[in-house]
Amino acid sequence: MKILRYLTATAIVAGIAFSAPAFAADKGLVGVAMPTKSSARWIADGDNMVKVLKERGYDVDLQYAEDDIPNQLSQIENMVTKGAKVLVVASIDGTTLSDVLKQAHDQGIKVIAYDRLIRETPNVDYYATFDNFQVGVLQATSLVKGLKADTEKGPFNIELFGGSPDDNNAFFFYNGAMSVLQPLIDKGVLKVGSGQVGMDKVATLRWDPATAQARMDAILSSTYSDKKLNGVLSPYDGISLGIISSLKGVGYGSGDMPMPIVSGQDAEVPSVKSIIAGEQYSTIFKDTRDLAKVTVDMVDAAMNGKEPTVNDTKTYNNGVKVVPSYLLKPVVVDKSNVKILIDTGYYKESQLK
Repeated sequence: MKILRYLTATAIVAGIAFSAPAFAADKGLVGVAMPTKSSARWIADGDNMVKVLKERGYDVDLQYAEDDIPNQLSQIENMVTKGAKVLVVASIDGTTLSDVLKQAHDQGIKVIAYDRLIRETPNVDYYATFDNFQVGVLQATSLVKGLKADTEKGPFNIELFGGSPDDNNAFFFYNGAMSVLQPLIDKGVLKVGSGQVGMDKVATLRWDPATAQARMDAILSSTYSDKKLNGVLSPYDGISLGIISSLKGVGYGSGDMPMPIVSGQDAEVPSVKSIIAGEQYSTIFKDTRDLAKVTVDMVDAAMNGKEPTVNDTKTYNNGVKVVPSYLLKPVVVDKSNVKILIDTGYYKESQLK
């Protein structure tokens, strides 16, 4: 009898063990295409997406393309071939996916653009992101605050850096920032010493820190040999670190050359440490855990034939259609409130030491 009971219990445990994956498979496969592991934020995005999707009972195919466009195309094609029911895509270049997304559409696969708008195709169904114009507003506002340009006459010498020109978000960040900075430039409170204004001049391909550092080196050499730079608009923490490295290289942050006010985005650990150390001035905190939950809610709705919840149906025109979107609120973080990253559980205190 003991043997029988043991065998029965074993069979039950085995049944449970085998039934869980079968249950997950029943809910379908979700393909998640991320651009690169070179940025910590995309690693966090991928991890959060997998965690929430698996908690909801989905199988997940997570792929990173390492900023290689053909690689991302191949990965998405494989997801379609594997029978993914929904694609979640953070694109490298949102204009290059038209053919593969038409294949997906023809097979009834829903497509959710994740934090980067997929452009020039009707075959993107929803968009989950943060309020990207507001990100730029917050970056510029923090720059103005750090310079005290809202209370002092200036002029303050600043330089402008933009994101990658193949990322639609970069234009929202820049336009949001310029909505704050341009009136002060017009008044003469702020002065762009190099004269380099506009995304055609300030963009940083692939958000590359080395590219930003080289450009900052050139600007410092050509424009600031006889005057000081007071602030830099930077759209992303990796770019910020490249800028700061360039600034340190010519003596900023020591002696009678205070570090210019430098903005950022994504609250990546090296930049948060830099803020605590008094080098980078600010960053933008975008809680990717919340973005993952919103995206998976969209997946759930799409899989069940329902309309996902959105809160914006006007802003994000991808060149073919206005994509229904859900926008989350970004938060500016500087030395005064950096503890929010620990209080929310986004980081452990030990990670920032």
